[in-house]
Amino acid sequence: MDALVQFMIGATVSFIGMWFVLPIGLFFMRLAGLYTIVEEGTCQVFMLFGRVAGILTEPGLYILPLKLGPSAFLVNWLGSKRVLDMRLDQQYLRSNPVNSEEGAPMGVGIWYEMYISDPVAYLFKNADPRGSLAANVSNAVVRSLSNLPLEKMLINRHAMSRTVREEVSPRSHEWGYKLGSVYIRKVHFRDTGMIQQIEAKVVNRLRQVTSAIKQDGANQVNIITSTADRQAAIEFAKAGAIRPRIVGQAMQSITANPEVADAIFEILENQRILDSKGQLTLIPPHNELLSQLLTANKNRTG
Repeated sequence: MDALVQFMIGATVSFIGMWFVLPIGLFFMRLAGLYTIVEEGTCQVFMLFGRVAGILTEPGLYILPLKLGPSAFLVNWLGSKRVLDMRLDQQYLRSNPVNSEEGAPMGVGIWYEMYISDPVAYLFKNADPRGSLAANVSNAVVRSLSNLPLEKMLINRHAMSRTVREEVSPRSHEWGYKLGSVYIRKVHFRDTGMIQQIEAKVVNRLRQVTSAIKQDGANQVNIITSTADRQAAIEFAKAGAIRPRIVGQAMQSITANPEVADAIFEILENQRILDSKGQLTLIPPHNELLSQLLTANKNRTG
């Protein structure tokens, strides 16, 4: 039972020490300037009496007296500590006004990356380095890309991006900012009336092209149709010219044999009689009275 009580007391003391006493002790140690922790992607600048006492750029645990000396015990009381974000950042500037060589009002959207390269210059050489960099990039766009031909402005975006970066990089480094990648993402017209005129011209051009395609298709169809009709007429004419010769040769072959000719002509005559709409009346042989009566009846009805 005593062992269980001792275990519970030890566990309680360990829990309180680990969750309450240790954090409070570490807090006072940091407050006293004994150590500091630099997180990944950050930088700590210590200032004392208006001067930079030390800069820690690498992540890790640092014993401040070994880095700053005796001033480490005063920097948190009489000085200050600035934590800077050293990670890569990016920004997009929309519709910077630029005029082309032809006088067209254009808008240029530019995207760029930046990061802090000099913490001291970033803190003390410019009150708003991020805003100054944005203004510098915008001014560089206007200066570098104004009066360019409209065709180049719409096509050569990589060359324009390099031009802007080469002009901005030296100035940005003076303020502790390093300019990374620069890319012009969008070039557009800013004048609404010009946009509407361009749209109208494009629509009219599309209509003209569509009409030309339809007319060309109709012409091709007419050419094909007329060619087919001409070839058909030629073939029908050839057939009409050949038909008498073929019929004449067939009749010559038929008349060479009188019996065949008589049979053929008799068949043709019977065929014409059957095809005609006339009425055929069969009279028994040697019956002249019936023939006379039928003739008299036909004349009376007719």
